[in-house]
Amino acid sequence: MGNRSILFYELAGIIFIILFGSLLHFTFEWSGRQIAVGVFSAVNESVWEHLKLGFWPAIAFALFEFSQLRRVANNFLLAKTVGICLIPTVIVVIFYSYTTIIGESLLVVDILTFILAVIIGQAASYKLMMFKPLPSKLNVLSIVVLLLLGFAFLFFTFYPPALPLFQDPVTGGYGIINH
Repeated sequence: MGNRSILFYELAGIIFIILFGSLLHFTFEWSGRQIAVGVFSAVNESVWEHLKLGFWPAIAFALFEFSQLRRVANNFLLAKTVGICLIPTVIVVIFYSYTTIIGESLLVVDILTFILAVIIGQAASYKLMMFKPLPSKLNVLSIVVLLLLGFAFLFFTFYPPALPLFQDPVTGGYGIINH
């Protein structure tokens, strides 16, 4: 395994994250609104809840990839952390940029934004895995960042602040409790 296998896994990750993330848009309702499912799924139509759709599938795929690539990829944990963090960042930047300009959100643009964010995240991950080895202490930082982001998705599902990022534009509610 080498560079081509890393590229293969990152491309496969794009497909996995997009498909699994798309399913997570619906799983909370499909489950009968089970709270445990809501931790990983969108519980409303807020931007924040839609960020989970990229985060959790990317985490799941990274865990799978770790078993396959840990010996051949440089900077694996840092690469996956940067890629995973780029997904919600790109979504937020594009969503608020285009909705500020045109005054409304468009489903097709939101879907394309999700796809683009996943591609950017996986591409950044690939580039960092191909880069020369970086200090191993960055692995600890990477794990801390992913744990904090995962905790934020868990916590704000139940206790979201009253900010536009967390507000469901359909119901006006916040999180799972006030939905």
